[in-house]
Amino acid sequence: VLAELIEKFVLHLSESRTDCYFTTGSYKAMDADVKKENLSSVQQLGVEMTVRYGKYLNLLKEDAENGLCFVLTNCEEFLKQQQRTVDSSLCCLQEHYAGYDWFASSIFLIMSGDGEKTLTFLQQFSRLLVSAFLWLPRLHLSMHLPVTTVKYGIHPVYFCSAHHVEMLLKAELPLVCSAFHMSGFTPSQICLQWITQCFWNYMDWSEICHYIAICIFLGPDYQIYVCISVFRHLQQDILKHTEA
Repeated sequence: VLAELIEKFVLHLSESRTDCYFTTGSYKAMDADVKKENLSSVQQLGVEMTVRYGKYLNLLKEDAENGLCFVLTNCEEFLKQQQRTVDSSLCCLQEHYAGYDWFASSIFLIMSGDGEKTLTFLQQFSRLLVSAFLWLPRLHLSMHLPVTTVKYGIHPVYFCSAHHVEMLLKAELPLVCSAFHMSGFTPSQICLQWITQCFWNYMDWSEICHYIAICIFLGPDYQIYVCISVFRHLQQDILKHTEA
């Protein structure tokens, strides 16, 4: 039901000029026979974890690995069309996105391992503003960002979403804010980790689906509210750890 709902919603928005924030060219999917060896070691590890998790949730079949490799390889090629070349020694500014694509993997699980359907959805989704905040590889070396922003290698999720989380935390949860200040950690570091991993390893699968759906339906600012809600939920634990 969720897969059908977000598919129809995103299709509807992606066909409306007023809702399309990004322009994307046409892209034809590569051969479905993509081998796992074509991916980086980080991606290969991510594929293994995703497939294992998908089978545990009874969402994926035995041949799911090939479908996920197909999605990841095509996403990389599709997004490459919208990247600019930057001369930098920073590891995060090399041609390939340095991490693993947790958002694309989440959509693959929501679509029950249907690679074609996942890729079609991601291509339509990439036209919307919310894609910049939910799908981190979407803006890797992106031509949609100013050159100065790209050169620093700092993702908009960090200086937009995570920054606003810190601003709200001061007002909403001053004790949690103080606890972070005393620890030498910043809440934005934790939020960036959560958001990059699409809350995998932090929330249950149903909650991850709720997070993705809420942000798609209600807008990217709900990413900030979700982070604040998690900090509120963890407040007693955070304060207990600070005392200890």
